[in-house]
Formats: sequence, C-alpha cells, structure tokens
Amino acid sequence: MYKGEYHHSLDPKGRLIVPSRLRDAAGDAAEFVVTRSFDGCLSMYAPREWEILEEKLNKLPLTNEKARKLKRFLLGSAVSCEVDKQGRMLIPQVLRERIGLFKEVVLVGVGDHIEIWEAGAWKESMDILLSSDAEDDMRDLGI
Repeated sequence: MYKGEYHHSLDPKGRLIVPSRLRDAAGDAAEFVVTRSFDGCLSMYAPREWEILEEKLNKLPLTNEKARKLKRFLLGSAVSCEVDKQGRMLIPQVLRERIGLFKEVVLVGVGDHIEIWEAGAWKESMDILLSSDAEDDMRDLGI
C-alpha cells in the first residue's frame, strides 16, 4: 500500500527520484507503469497493480463508448519506466508536458498507486479541498 507525500525535483533530463519507501512498497519492481490520470496528474503503478487494472479494463465491453474512451485514456498513454540504480525514473516528455511537469514534483501515495503532481497544481488541489466541505464529503462517503 502506498501512502505519504514526497517532494522532489526533476533533473534536466526529466528523471525523478522515486523515494525508497515507495520503491520498497512496490516489492522487487524495477519499473513502474506511468499513465495519464484524472485531476491533472499522472498515475504510477507497480507491475502487479497495473496488471490488476489492465485486466479490469480488458474486461470492459467494446460496445460501450465510455469503456472505449476510458481504455484509450489510460492504456493509450501508459509507458513502462525503469528505475535505475540511483532510484531515478525517466518520465516521458509527452507525459511531463501534458501536466506541466517541468521542475518541482509531488508524489502522493494513494493506496494501490502513486500520483505524480506538478507542485503548484498539488498545492492548489489541496487548498481547494481544505476550503470545501471535506468533512461533509467524508461523512457522505461513510468515513
């Protein structure tokens, strides 16, 4: 299970240090699958979690337009990214550009995967959450 918030910087080549706690939580994975996600971030999955999601996506009916769009969105932008011996992972340029990821990065563990945020977008997202009715939302979700 992934949890926690980690602040890092991309190096000039677009590499990101994956914190050891997140690498350890992924087991012996030497790579992660990175794809577009919702809310203006990227999602990063260890191989075992990605396989579970991919199986669910592949079971969706081709006759359903929403299912086709979701598969296109997630699978169409998915890239396997290796973690080098220094714990760095190259985020493909096309994915970095999609969310404006150029320097400051926040990795957020959210259970079965990790979100990758541009630092300013992460702060804005949290500011909005904190100024909203988060307590009511939690109650509505049964938490």
